[in-house]
Amino acid sequence: MRLIPLLIVAFIVLSCGSVNKTSTLKTAEVPTTKSTKNNKASYKAAPEVLKVWVDGRAGTGEAVHWIADGGVYEYPSGKKLFGMIGFDSSTSIWPDEKDGEIIHLTRKTFAYTDPITGEVIKEYNGNKVEPIAYPYQMITYRFENDRIYGDVEQGVGDRIQTIKAEDGIPYRKLGSTYIYNASVFLDFPLPSGGQYQAWENYDFFFHPEGSVEEPHQMSWARYGALPKWAGDGRAIIHLHSWRVESQDEFPEQILTWAKADKPKWLKPPANVAEVRALQKGEAGLGWGK
Repeated sequence: MRLIPLLIVAFIVLSCGSVNKTSTLKTAEVPTTKSTKNNKASYKAAPEVLKVWVDGRAGTGEAVHWIADGGVYEYPSGKKLFGMIGFDSSTSIWPDEKDGEIIHLTRKTFAYTDPITGEVIKEYNGNKVEPIAYPYQMITYRFENDRIYGDVEQGVGDRIQTIKAEDGIPYRKLGSTYIYNASVFLDFPLPSGGQYQAWENYDFFFHPEGSVEEPHQMSWARYGALPKWAGDGRAIIHLHSWRVESQDEFPEQILTWAKADKPKWLKPPANVAEVRALQKGEAGLGWGK
């Protein structure tokens, strides 16, 4: 059964195609995140562009959440088939040693909604519809050749895999806004014997703190196959996402749904030990179950 492993690179961009030479960011030009008291050697030694990325994407130690809202559109007609809502909960761990790898722990879940009413759907044409839910993803970051690389570890049991970053995350400055971008080309075998193929594009926008109401924003698009229950045809998914600092800032619909169906996802994994325990569990939708 072919399923959509939605946001398989966890909003972090595991690889990307060739781009123009990236801009170098100056320390004085990066007021994009709230001040932090991180005194670890790894944080002090990190280039400013890496700090901005990790602080913006995964926070400075406390959990942060990325809310997502958008739609699924039939290709090539453009007809809206479903809405989609969801979120991820993330945290970051900076190592004590100067040259250690930064760890990003996250959980994420997304539900399909009725294109007219906006209600979460659990059945479609007599088929069961389940939210896509990753119990964890663990990303390790490094900075090489003026790019950020994030290797993604995910899966359970004999399906645990590490997806190595190939080309890194390019970045640039547009006015006072910093943009991190990648186009991801996915092509890998599924347990069913089929082949998963899709294209995904991520654009993160980190604005100076205080310049806009929400300085952390993301636009995501995907082209690929629908799940079997939806007809298995080709479709475009487009989501807008923004960061919130607590559950109090969640849209009411998403928070109500999460508390009822996905309460575990309201917090990221606490530490690497929790990830190792989860890796002994069962496969979930999104990992090619």
